[in-house]
Amino acid sequence: MEQTNASSLPGFILLGFSSRPELRRLLFPLFLTMYTLTLLGNSLMVLLARTDPRLRCAPMYILLGHLSIVDVAFSSTTVPRALLDLLWGNGAVSYVGCLAQTYFFLAFGITDSFLLACMAFDRYVAVCRPLRYAAIMGPWRCLGLVAGSWAISHLHSLLHVGLLARLSFCASREIPHYFCDVQPLLRLACSSTHVNELVIFSEGSLVIMGPFIFILGSYIFILTAVLQLPLAQGRRKAMSTCGSHLAAVALFYGTIIAVYIRPASSYSAEHGRVVTVLYTALTPMLNPLIYSLRNQEVAGALRRALDKLHAPGR
Repeated sequence: MEQTNASSLPGFILLGFSSRPELRRLLFPLFLTMYTLTLLGNSLMVLLARTDPRLRCAPMYILLGHLSIVDVAFSSTTVPRALLDLLWGNGAVSYVGCLAQTYFFLAFGITDSFLLACMAFDRYVAVCRPLRYAAIMGPWRCLGLVAGSWAISHLHSLLHVGLLARLSFCASREIPHYFCDVQPLLRLACSSTHVNELVIFSEGSLVIMGPFIFILGSYIFILTAVLQLPLAQGRRKAMSTCGSHLAAVALFYGTIIAVYIRPASSYSAEHGRVVTVLYTALTPMLNPLIYSLRNQEVAGALRRALDKLHAPGR
């Protein structure tokens, strides 16, 4: 089979969801609506977390504000390009552009994962160590957790994109996906992908599953502490602070594990396209709704913001 050096490839062709124009016309307004709601909802969460006096200095909402920023960046890495392809039907992407999209997709996705773990730690301290909460989750500690999340995710992304850049690709440049992802690119490679798959199953699994296991452990301790509370009202209040976070974790990690914790040989393009929509477009859109509908403090901040807007007209 013909091989070409990766650096000399003119680019790739993203096949997207379908070449049928009638299906593209249905998918375009759907993606546009989800992306618009993602921008509006997460921008509102950042605004509330930064401006509301009750949320501004609270560690949980500092983390939530950063999560919203990452959600916007994560969705913006893939969805705008998918919208253009759905509108014009041109899936051509340069080699450098494809690797750049893969880099930022991995970086923002892993940052999202580690921020969810940081939020689980915050909830653990709030429920299980309430008297030491202010000392443990101080502003500098919180910012250190955020900075560590960003640093680890970019190192992870740099490793995987660097390994992709060393591969040679076959004459076929068609990627059966709507963005450049690791697994579809590995399937196009003509050179050995053994090192890439080994790193995915070792370092990749650790980076993905590590925060997930940490979150599960945190909530086991939280559940144990909640069950020991003497009053049912206290149990409901404690769990209400955690329910929205658990819902976001379940949606995010359920889809991530379904796609990435598997060998490249068992990767299904059709399955991958459907599942990745859930965490690249749907999850960033739903996160603001989950945290606002299930969280009385966020709902209260929203009411206070609306009251300020209406105050001059009274």
